[in-house]
Amino acid sequence: MQNLLTFSPEVAAARADGRPIVALESTLIAHGLPRPRNLETARALEAVVREAGAVPATIAIMHGRIRIGLDADQLEEIATADGVMKVSRRDLPACIVQQRPGATTVAGTMIAAHMAGIRVFATGGIGGVHRGAERDFDVSADLEELAQTPIAVVCAGAKSILDLPKTLEVLETKGVPVCGWRTDEFPAFYCRSSGLAVPFRCDDVTQMARGLEVQRRLGFPGGSLIVNPIPAAAALPEELIEAAIHDALEVAARAGIGGKDVTPFLLARIVERTDGRSVDANVALVMSNARLAAELAIALRDLRDDEPGAQIAAK
Repeated sequence: MQNLLTFSPEVAAARADGRPIVALESTLIAHGLPRPRNLETARALEAVVREAGAVPATIAIMHGRIRIGLDADQLEEIATADGVMKVSRRDLPACIVQQRPGATTVAGTMIAAHMAGIRVFATGGIGGVHRGAERDFDVSADLEELAQTPIAVVCAGAKSILDLPKTLEVLETKGVPVCGWRTDEFPAFYCRSSGLAVPFRCDDVTQMARGLEVQRRLGFPGGSLIVNPIPAAAALPEELIEAAIHDALEVAARAGIGGKDVTPFLLARIVERTDGRSVDANVALVMSNARLAAELAIALRDLRDDEPGAQIAAK
């Protein structure tokens, strides 16, 4: 599989030196934010990770290769090109063989990060169980990936357009640990709380790293979800978001929009209904997640350097 990977010089050097690396997705750049805000945010995310002391690895498919880390030109290409493929697990082979430009989803980024030996990934919000899934079985591949790929995913919960109680139920069924970063509630992406409890709370990043290391040593196959509420200053009122979501769902149903087209359509509609405030919120939360992911990657590196087995046993 290494023959399918191309590492940027910065990421290759970090791997060789054992420095902490944070994976970043590219669907946010290609499909999640409007231009030119998307490219500005992509650059800012990488800067946040570097400022926190880790190395960013934005992941995308380009010219038949899985790129682990993008240079400035490649980042701009993903942000400005038309027809960029949205790549989850099922899409990876076709995207590579057809040599199409591809932006990796949460699931796609997890797969590539694991292949590259990266343990921490920062995103905005994961996919989950869609509203009405009891009728159409629309459940994101992100949940299945979390159950089988050992990556720590730092996010602001699941996207608000989803059925959050059902999403948490599936995560429990799949055995995916959900840890609230300094919160007892599952955050709702644009909003800090959902009224739903998280099974575990953590207020110390070293403790969180120890938990991930224990999970690895137990041989569990899946990943972990670290949920980090959107910064309070950027959070949006719940009533505003719910009204925008209901409107977007009605329009999507009338237009017959389904499958992987649903999420980008709904998010774009919410941008319109909130006069762009949802974009500002999205940027703020993903920046916060990138910073926390960098701190977690550093804590994992420090555990490794300080013989984590002895530290864990001492607790």
